[in-house]
Amino acid sequence: MDPDTWVLDHAEVNRPGNPEIQLALFRDYATNPPLYPAVHQYFRTSQVPLLAVWGSGDEIFAPAGATAFARDLPGAEIHLVDGGHFLLESALDTVTGYVRGFLGRTLDPARTPSARELGRTP
Repeated sequence: MDPDTWVLDHAEVNRPGNPEIQLALFRDYATNPPLYPAVHQYFRTSQVPLLAVWGSGDEIFAPAGATAFARDLPGAEIHLVDGGHFLLESALDTVTGYVRGFLGRTLDPARTPSARELGRTP
């Protein structure tokens, strides 16, 4: 990994007000579990396309969290990649390949707005 990544992360984590923001985020995690039944029901009824690219060695969100999507979404695309929690730092090219492939297979170009339609100049 590029050592500059650590310097950037350290600077961002230590900016004024960030400790309070992080603590508020941690406290808010407790509001998630009551929403799980509705999320799983949505998955079962919608069969929305889902891509999960997960670190096989993630100690924060275990790989079982990724494979669990398949219970409600049998067509879910799940990839366990050699890495931990910060896959974009350790396996960027691999993750990017999966994301690009998934979007290429699931996005309908006829329904995807152009940059001009989004109010951006091409």
